[in-house]
Amino acid sequence: MSDRSRLHARRSVLAVPGSSDRFLAKAPQLDADMFMLDLEDAVAPSEKSEARLKVAQAIRNTNWGEAIVAVRVNSFATAYTLRDLVEVVTAAGPRLDCIVLAKTASAHEIAAVDLMLTQLEIEADLSSGQVGIEALIESAQGLADVRAIAGASSRLEAIAFGPGDLAASLGIPMGIVGDKLPDYPGDHYHAVCMELLLAARSHGLQVIDGPYLGLADDARLREMSLRTRALGFDGKWAIHPDQIAVINEVFSPSEEEVARAREMLAAMDRAHEQEGRGAIRHGGEMFDEVNRKMAIATLARLPHTERVQP
Repeated sequence: MSDRSRLHARRSVLAVPGSSDRFLAKAPQLDADMFMLDLEDAVAPSEKSEARLKVAQAIRNTNWGEAIVAVRVNSFATAYTLRDLVEVVTAAGPRLDCIVLAKTASAHEIAAVDLMLTQLEIEADLSSGQVGIEALIESAQGLADVRAIAGASSRLEAIAFGPGDLAASLGIPMGIVGDKLPDYPGDHYHAVCMELLLAARSHGLQVIDGPYLGLADDARLREMSLRTRALGFDGKWAIHPDQIAVINEVFSPSEEEVARAREMLAAMDRAHEQEGRGAIRHGGEMFDEVNRKMAIATLARLPHTERVQP
């Protein structure tokens, strides 16, 4: 898969309707870490074919900067998946970083996408493994198989959460998609989030929260973002450009966290290189290899251009 897709932060993932020329043209001007050009829910059945062409042309002919460029294809429960993959991958060129598989239901589906991408990369003269995969979990079946899904392909980069469709699949009453249930004494999706997190982390994958569909409510968006950031999620979908700034802020480490992480790494490097020690006392604390891992994880949340050590 591309270095961009493998190493880049996914704090904010903006969903962009693949049938809209206006939104496809506007998206690259925005500050999202990843753009997910959508061929699924945002595109009516009658527009699927034309949307594939628009998405491929937008990927090939637009300057996307350093952002991850992905396409959400329709699920295998539809008649569109094959044509989505064939027409987009062969026409989009090397700037396509990732395929997001809607309503991923099993590890077999990820394996199938992997095999098709291998063939399409050959046909399109792309590097082997150029295109990554992100699995979108939004059904009871997908949730039940998520640990196998997370290990189904070396192309996998992330596991993403679809709260609206999962609520429908499980029979959970839902008000605003991505919000808490007022009648439930706690977070009704806490167990789901932890299951996705465990599956993703056990295979070295990022894990992305789904959208909050309440518009013009930055306070609630922040609260819902902080909820999964506290668990360890890497980012969250945005369904409107106005949500990007809040999501980027929440899923970025603070200046204090960055400074502390760099201090930890510097102290551990000195201990290893100059003193030959694996654990040290520093500023009233004990630092060891665990602190190094925590510091590296913190800095990995920074935008790619901000990761260089001073």
